[in-house]
Amino acid sequence: MKAPLPRWADPSVPASLLGRRELSRRALLGALGAGAGIAALGAAPASAAMPARAAADAPSYIWLVGDHHAHTVYSSDAKYTLSQVTERAQHFGVDWIAFTEHSNVGHADGGGALAQRREILAARADNPRMMVFQGLEWYIPAAEHGTVMVAPGPNEARLLRSFELAYDGNLLGYTQGAEGHADTARNEEHAREALRWLARRKAEGFVDDVLVFANHPARLGIDSPAELRGWRDAADGIMVGMEGAPGAQAAALPGWRANGIRGEYENARRADSWSGYPDEAWVTYGGFDWMTATVGGMWDAMLAEGRGWWITSNSDVHRAAWDRHANGTFPQGVDFAGAGRLPDPVLTEDYQPGSDFWPGEFSRTHVGVTSIDYLSVMDALRAGRVWVDHGQLVGALDVRLRDEAGTASATLGERLTVPRGSRLVLEVTITAQTLPNSTGAVPALAHVDVIRGAVTGAAPDPTSWRAPDTRVVESVDVSGREGTFTLIVPLVADASCYVRLRGSDGKQRGVGLLGAEIDPAGPISRPRGDGGSPWDDLWFYANPIFVDVTG
Repeated sequence: MKAPLPRWADPSVPASLLGRRELSRRALLGALGAGAGIAALGAAPASAAMPARAAADAPSYIWLVGDHHAHTVYSSDAKYTLSQVTERAQHFGVDWIAFTEHSNVGHADGGGALAQRREILAARADNPRMMVFQGLEWYIPAAEHGTVMVAPGPNEARLLRSFELAYDGNLLGYTQGAEGHADTARNEEHAREALRWLARRKAEGFVDDVLVFANHPARLGIDSPAELRGWRDAADGIMVGMEGAPGAQAAALPGWRANGIRGEYENARRADSWSGYPDEAWVTYGGFDWMTATVGGMWDAMLAEGRGWWITSNSDVHRAAWDRHANGTFPQGVDFAGAGRLPDPVLTEDYQPGSDFWPGEFSRTHVGVTSIDYLSVMDALRAGRVWVDHGQLVGALDVRLRDEAGTASATLGERLTVPRGSRLVLEVTITAQTLPNSTGAVPALAHVDVIRGAVTGAAPDPTSWRAPDTRVVESVDVSGREGTFTLIVPLVADASCYVRLRGSDGKQRGVGLLGAEIDPAGPISRPRGDGGSPWDDLWFYANPIFVDVTG
């Protein structure tokens, strides 16, 4: 299903009708050499494959901002209507969004995804410049939550409804350690079968595409390494990654939440947590999940197998900070279980409690496409052509790894195959941010870190969360750099490996959890109750490029 061009990418929309941020995004296309391609968008679908290509043939991608984890009144713990969320998402420059309501008794009894279907269709009609996906937040049997997002089509809501009833751990009582349902092996297999079921529905043509991501994976410590690998391996191309950073980033705003930790990671080890995780795993670092933020940790252990496992960053919006809307009141005798949705919120005079930012306001997931349509967004997510940032830290990012002769290159999520000993060049083109974020400040990138890890093949121990050969190999000071600039980092392909990037505003850094020789200056966690403003600790992360060495 093809979506109309966003206003900033539509050549028929004159610059005089664009806002500051839209003008900036149009200018960035030209700065990255993509301006000539605006009018041709939609001509060629984005590819989910990961091969290298001749450097001269490398496409210039359009990077669309999105969020695959948002809630409305169809979730019992949320507050806003679908139209309120889409309006705020558009305000903050979101090009695509997935609504992922919690599956629970009230949601299921109220008709689940079928009940929301009409509002999803209306949102697409009312917001032609933004792609609106329908999804579900799946209670993964024996584990945490996950996004299930489906390509638009006549059966999207029917698939979600059937999936909810047959495979949701909350509805079935298939939760690890739940009373009367302690058969974890049975529950874990049910999760894998759920993914295989989705793959079969796609193969049959019932829906055009479906993707799954693990949400806030380390929040409770119940997503074990073996489960992560099992989900990835259960059905090729269905569950392809995890939230590298959770939503609820505003939970740390000073004075806003008594025990504030970014992401609401305010937990500790519990009886059903996986025993092999360290005590440091239950908080966020620079707002990012422990699995992502630890160089040489769980994310790197997955990548060291030489297969994609991609990260995203989302709002998980339920209740926005500094918002005056309160939940509406049910009529007498009506409740969520019966209605299947909450009443519309009401505007009050006072700020209401909230731990979230609006979609696009703080967390952004950027996907690289050559065609603006739903399937291309899903292809880019599956291919790992994704980078994420907080607080609008970076205006634009383009990453290319090529051989020294320039005969082949690869970008995020792709593979470069070269003879052993080849000299490689990593080119990182960055456009510094020029527009203020919602605090009124213009973020400034201070450094870019290059992280390299060895690819060693399938883990002999599926419970391993370490990648001992992964470390920061280069840190480049970019303080004060303006406009669009390119960093050149030489590398030697002496063994199969992967390369990934991160960077920050440099305000909060410390020795990484696995030691200074692995990560001398990485993200840190603030003490409980002193989370510090998330706006003063901004990071970006990019998904890896793999290098396959021959000979």
